Amino acid sequence: DNRHSLKLDGSETFDISGLSEGIRPAMELRLKIMRADGAAERKKLLCRIDTQDEAEYYQAGGILNYVLNNLTAM
Repeated sequence: DNRHSLKLDGSETFDISGLSEGIRPAMELRLKIMRADGAAERKKLLCRIDTQDEAEYYQAGGILNYVLNNLTAM
């Protein structure tokens, strides 16, 4: 899917669910596209965090925060 096939025009809002349990590599998420006219569309997403290291970087707020947090923990 892309912006053309999803017919996105910039007026949509999005809700991503499935993150309440935390982030895991290659997990499935759900996207709800809410259109200006009130219509909604749902899609399955693949989380492109592919390794546990990437998940830890994301949860730390980025690789720099991850490294700094580990340095201060020493």
